Amino acid sequence: MHGTMSSLPRIGMCLLLALASTLGCRTSRAPANADSGPATTTIDVQNNDFNDMTVYVVVNGQRMRLGIAPGLKTTVLTIPRYLVSSGSTLRFVGYPIGGKRTPVSEEIDVSPGDQLVMVINPAG
Repeated sequence: MHGTMSSLPRIGMCLLLALASTLGCRTSRAPANADSGPATTTIDVQNNDFNDMTVYVVVNGQRMRLGIAPGLKTTVLTIPRYLVSSGSTLRFVGYPIGGKRTPVSEEIDVSPGDQLVMVINPAG
């Protein structure tokens, strides 16, 4: 699905229709702790669909598998530190296991320590 790409504010909501489903993203910043090193960046995938989803992050047109988000569950996936440098722009894609639709987020600016949320609504 191609369209206009836009950056979103650090704390906000992005919404993009992907076929009959909706996928939303938002970010929040975790407090930095100087003793523990670089902050971990995560994405909570709230999969409200019956199908399990393989979740990918897309950077510069290349996708990298983050993990599986089982259907009807919330799963926390860690985004590798090397993908989240200062001012990284990422896009997230969920490929259903045994399904046909593909929820896609808009591009979003991500910094180390952000805690993202992706909501996958059931197919319509």
